[in-house]
Amino acid sequence: MTRTVAAEPSQYKEVRGLTRGLAVIRAMNGMAGGIGSVLEVARATGIHRTTVKRLLETLKAEGLVDHRDDGGTYALTFEVRRLAEGYVGGDWIDTVAAPAMRAHLRALSWPSDLATPDGCDMVVRESTHRQSMLSQHRAMIGVRIPMLVSSLGRAWLAHCGETAREATLAMLRARDDAHGALARDTRRIARLLAETRRRGYALNTGEWASQSDVTAIACPVFDGPDAVAAVNLVFMRDVVPLAEIRARHVPLLRSLAREISDGVVAGGR
Repeated sequence: MTRTVAAEPSQYKEVRGLTRGLAVIRAMNGMAGGIGSVLEVARATGIHRTTVKRLLETLKAEGLVDHRDDGGTYALTFEVRRLAEGYVGGDWIDTVAAPAMRAHLRALSWPSDLATPDGCDMVVRESTHRQSMLSQHRAMIGVRIPMLVSSLGRAWLAHCGETAREATLAMLRARDDAHGALARDTRRIARLLAETRRRGYALNTGEWASQSDVTAIACPVFDGPDAVAAVNLVFMRDVVPLAEIRARHVPLLRSLAREISDGVVAGGR
């Protein structure tokens, strides 16, 4: 697991206008279609609407946003995407996982996320929510997913190395919240992980309280004998019967997970 190194205090004063402009772009990135009104952006960022208006007009002058309809709303433009064109990803998520997830999207239809462990959570590193017509979310990259009540966390935890699993569970047991209480129920956790291994995939049917309207399945992504990540498939609850998920969608997700794992082992990692 990557060690987090604390950033040294900067000797330079923060450029507040730049910080706020980036906050506006991030907020709009999470809105449907990248479109929002001044009031919506103000609410999402906590910045006063007068300041938001000035920031949006500045971004418009730079070609990063544009007016929609009668000028009451703004939309991100293709120039925002061009800002990232110079980024070259060097790890297996960029070179193996992302292309595989896009290639499988047509068959899967429903959106999927790939996440890696970080402390007590899984962190989404790649996602097809933006491309899937069935997605109810947009901005998933960087979202932290709880370990024990999500299919992503269960899939990784059931198939990772013993040292990583015990260290993660120890951190969870030390928490003073519902996740800590669940982790301290060692028999329940043992049954959950054993069932996940027996089944070959993890299942979440609304146990994550803030996403109780979601059903998700997940498969581990391996580098050799141990899981290094997990990839899921997300459904709206009660839209797709569990029998159909098991019969149709689990084999498709397993195929995606195998392709990513093969790529990792072959040298993508």
